Amino acid sequence: MKIWSYFRPFNFRGYECLVKVTLTFSKVTSSLYVNERLMDEQSMSYMEGTTTFIHSLDALDKSEAHVESGYFNSWNTGIAVIEDGQMVYESHPGKDVRYGEKLVKKILGENSDINQKNKWRENKYSVYADLGLGALFFVVGKITGDLVFATMVGVVAGLSLILLQRFVKVDLLGGFAVFGTIMLLISGIFSLILQDEYWVQMKGTLLGLMIALVFFLDGVFRQGTYFGARFERYIPGGALHQNRLAIGMSFTGVFGALSNYFVAENFSEDFWLTYTTFLDFPIFIVLFLLVLRWSRKKSK
Repeated sequence: MKIWSYFRPFNFRGYECLVKVTLTFSKVTSSLYVNERLMDEQSMSYMEGTTTFIHSLDALDKSEAHVESGYFNSWNTGIAVIEDGQMVYESHPGKDVRYGEKLVKKILGENSDINQKNKWRENKYSVYADLGLGALFFVVGKITGDLVFATMVGVVAGLSLILLQRFVKVDLLGGFAVFGTIMLLISGIFSLILQDEYWVQMKGTLLGLMIALVFFLDGVFRQGTYFGARFERYIPGGALHQNRLAIGMSFTGVFGALSNYFVAENFSEDFWLTYTTFLDFPIFIVLFLLVLRWSRKKSK
């Protein structure tokens, strides 16, 4: 499902060109059009590392030319056209379209591309499972209009994944299988006891605060050796301060819990369903990257 598209038109040697960057929930795609014809298209998962695309323009002229497409800040993309090693066009003059790539490498380490791809291969099935459960909750909630029923469907699907894990070799549950199972059961019990859609909405706030407390206690009293260490196994790059990682995740959980409360109290149930399924995840990613930056051990 498409989240957003950026359009960056430019002229090159008399050709009408356009770079279109499309964001979905799982990947980003950069497409080069020349005279409204698709000439090149490249995609990458958010887990793959670098965020800069390079589209060749050599076929349009004898000179060596290409267009670089990437983020020049945390939320916007731009392009830079380079011919024979010289910059000939910038959609946002003075901005570095490799900002996103450099930021990822600064947070995750210089070998982030390789490490991130390895981590993605190891964990992609558990990520797909998480996204599938979220999508299932959204679809059932939209179709039935019953959040309690949608929650119970999600619980049954989650428990089915736990059963399926016994028969497949790929990791469907990630590094938090035991913790996730416990929280899943608590979620189901919570929904059964409180047969009220308002409390289904509040479940994210209450469970979020509970999880935040668990991470905080782990970070302060165990120096992050339990949950911090388990999170670290998914993160490429250099070593992390596990206590900082756990404490940072705790504050992220508090922010998410309070945001959920604010949306539930001030907006419609339909908007809350969209927010909790789609919108809070990008916010979490930004906060998570900030936590990683704070937790990264500096190389000596």
